[in-house]
Amino acid sequence: MKKYDVCVIKGDGIGPEIIEEAIKVLDAVSHKFNFELNFDYRLMGGAAIDIMGVPLPDETLNAAKSSDAVLFGAIGGAKWDGLPRELRPESGLLKIRKELGAFANLRPAIIFDELINASTLKPEIIKGVDIMVVRELTGGIYFGQPRVKNEKDALNTMCYNVSEIERVAKVAFEAALLRNKKITLVDKANVLETSQLWREVVSELAGNYEGINLEFMYVDNAAMQLVRAPAQFDVILTENLFGDILSDEASMICGSIGLLPSASIGGKVGIYEPIHGSAPDIAGQGIANPIATILSAAMMLKYAFGENEAAEAIELAVRGVLRDGYRTKDIAQYDAKEICSTVEIGSIIADYAAKA
Repeated sequence: MKKYDVCVIKGDGIGPEIIEEAIKVLDAVSHKFNFELNFDYRLMGGAAIDIMGVPLPDETLNAAKSSDAVLFGAIGGAKWDGLPRELRPESGLLKIRKELGAFANLRPAIIFDELINASTLKPEIIKGVDIMVVRELTGGIYFGQPRVKNEKDALNTMCYNVSEIERVAKVAFEAALLRNKKITLVDKANVLETSQLWREVVSELAGNYEGINLEFMYVDNAAMQLVRAPAQFDVILTENLFGDILSDEASMICGSIGLLPSASIGGKVGIYEPIHGSAPDIAGQGIANPIATILSAAMMLKYAFGENEAAEAIELAVRGVLRDGYRTKDIAQYDAKEICSTVEIGSIIADYAAKA
C-alpha cells in the first residue's frame, strides 16, 4: 500500500470547517483505491499568531518541507489587520510558498452545467468555459525589493529574471499540451519592462512546443475579454499580480468563489488550497461551501501523488452531487433540491466518491 504524508494547515475563519470535509472525502477515496494518507496538523496564519506569536512557525515550515504535500484552508481576518506587515497572517502564506519553491499557481475556472445560472453572465456566453490560469507565484511585485512606506510616499518593486519566467512558462506549455494547445500570455508590455521580458522569454520558449497557439493580450483587455467572451481562453499565463486579480475574476464567472480549487506547484512540495479567503463573517455557522477545498484535495491526489483514479472519483462525485441538486447556502438559489450544511454536503460527496 502506498503511503503519503500530508501537512494539513486548517488556518483561520472557515478554514477548519472546509478542511475537515476535504479530509473526510480523502479518507473515502484512500480506502477505495488502497493507499494511505498520514495527516500532520500544523498552525499558520492568525491561529499561529495567537498561540505562537508568528504567522509561520518554524515547526510548521519544517513539517511542510518534510511532507509530500500541503493541504491548506484559508487564513486572515480583521482581528489581525492592525499588525505590522511581517506579522500579518498573509505573510505566513507568502513565506511558505517561497520556502517550498511553489512558483506556479494553477487555478482552473470551470463552468458546471448544473450551475450555469449562478453566473452573472448569460448562459450562452459561459457555457463550456474551461480555463486554466497559470500564475507565477513567488516573484514580481509581491516579493520585490526595495519596498518602502513612510509618511510621504511608498515604493514597491516589480522584478523578474529569465529563469523565473522560463520555469512557470514551461508549466503553462505542458498544461496546454494536455488541453486545447492555446496559451494567452497576459501582460502590460506597452508600459512595463518586466512584461517586455516576459514576451521575449515566452516567445522563444514557444519554439520548443510544436502546435501550441501562443497569443499576447494586455491585462486590461484580458480583464474585459474574460467577461465579454471567456470561452476564447484556454490557458492564461501571467505574472503574480495580474494572475491574482484575473483568477479571482475568472472564479466569479463560474458563479461562486466557493467552487474553485488551486494547486501551487514547482518545488518538491506543493500547496493545495481553495482560492477563496477565510470568510470570518460566516465561520462557525456551518454554511461554508467546502467544494473548492475538496477539489483542491483532488488536485493534490493528481499532481502530488499521481493517484489519478482517486482524483477523478472526487471530481465525478462533486459533479454528481451538483447534478442531484445538493447545494450549500451560497448556491442554494440555483436548482436546489436540498440545502445542505458544510458537514452534510461533505458527507454526501464522500459517499458519492466512495461509490464512483
